Amino acid sequence: MFEEYNLPMEPIQKTEEEWKEELSPEEYRVLREAGTEAPFAGVYVNNHEDGTYRCRACGVVLFGSDTKFDSGSGWPSFTDPAVAENVGTHSDDSLGMHRVEVFCKNCNSHLGHVFEDGPKEAGGKRYCINSLSLEFEKKD
Repeated sequence: MFEEYNLPMEPIQKTEEEWKEELSPEEYRVLREAGTEAPFAGVYVNNHEDGTYRCRACGVVLFGSDTKFDSGSGWPSFTDPAVAENVGTHSDDSLGMHRVEVFCKNCNSHLGHVFEDGPKEAGGKRYCINSLSLEFEKKD
């Protein structure tokens, strides 16, 4: 379904100054400095339209509306990435707790975190993603 959106041959390499020129200050804080938007404040929390969620920084496909669910957490939540090769994870021990950070493999931008408290029937994962990390492309 998303084959045409696989990663380019070379991941995006930009300086932080270039990112600052391209992103709004709030987008930069979330995407490049691993910030978090306020719960229930993001534009996609209550989005129920069919479509694709792309990385706001580089445009690769990250998640599909078919895996989005209402977690009650205040952030858009997904059970799985649409293109697993585009989404990476690593340990995050900031803020005095252990979490697993989710990032875009194409541009190394912070997306959010993944937790093991998602719907059991869908594998049990909850990708908790900042709306500011995403761009939504409505399905025609």
